[in-house]
Amino acid sequence: MKENLPRIAESEWRILKLLWKKSPQSAAEIIEQLSKTTDWTAKTIKTLLNRLVNKQALGFDKDGRSYLYYPLVSEKDCKHEEIRSFMNRVFDGAMKPMIATYLESGKLSRKDMEELKNLLDQELESES
Repeated sequence: MKENLPRIAESEWRILKLLWKKSPQSAAEIIEQLSKTTDWTAKTIKTLLNRLVNKQALGFDKDGRSYLYYPLVSEKDCKHEEIRSFMNRVFDGAMKPMIATYLESGKLSRKDMEELKNLLDQELESES
């Protein structure tokens, strides 16, 4: 995992998700896609792109008059960092209370619980 991953805001995640699926993309392409699902202006999206570049989460190449953006951080690393940050903030870094809280919420289906159990069983087997 890359050291010192930047803190990614919720709005910035939307841009990264587009670029993880397909990159590089021009600002115009990103604006076109996000205008279908948000009420953000082109200026707002360009501001978010610049923030991500400044955080070193995005890189870009100049292609004529346009810029082609691509991620410098992996989706997997960002997800791991987000989970670690959440667990530290809310559960003092402890996994058990986090899972217990989620189980108590009633949001896990029986199928979800079986899949989680299988993942845990596989992890235990791989440690043996």
